[in-house]
Amino acid sequence: MKFKKGEIEGVIIKELIKHADERGFLVETFRIDNLPDHIKPKMSYISYTKPGIARGPHEHINQTDLFCFMGPGTFKVQLWDNRKGSPNFGNSSTVEGGKDNPITVLVPPGVVHGYINISKNEMGMVLNFPDQLYRGLGKKELVDEIRHEDKEDDFYLDFIKEGK
Repeated sequence: MKFKKGEIEGVIIKELIKHADERGFLVETFRIDNLPDHIKPKMSYISYTKPGIARGPHEHINQTDLFCFMGPGTFKVQLWDNRKGSPNFGNSSTVEGGKDNPITVLVPPGVVHGYINISKNEMGMVLNFPDQLYRGLGKKELVDEIRHEDKEDDFYLDFIKEGK
């Protein structure tokens, strides 16, 4: 499928504010009073990604991700609206986030998402606060995702090519 550049309903990108002093800095990555009412994070995790390496793309059936890109490292984030009933079906969006542009990205179910560390030499850190537990309570359920890494889709090939 060919995607076109455009906004994607339900995706929220928010700049983060670093409160710095002589000790370092503090960033509020999310506050429940700044999220849509139906979004309630259930867990968190941190991942580090080596320069030039991509994660995703994949989409979730039920899960909403709340990613935080604040450094170290810088990421190119690619989003594709794959929700057949969405007014933005077929749209794609790209944003860079990380050390020089700290952001959060809220990704609703059905929006394909992937990111690549575009830093030259720096590992990139990503925080995520999804609203579903990975594999459910006690990790006894199926993983809630549809993976696109192995597909020869135009959007994945473009994602990898553009990120390098």
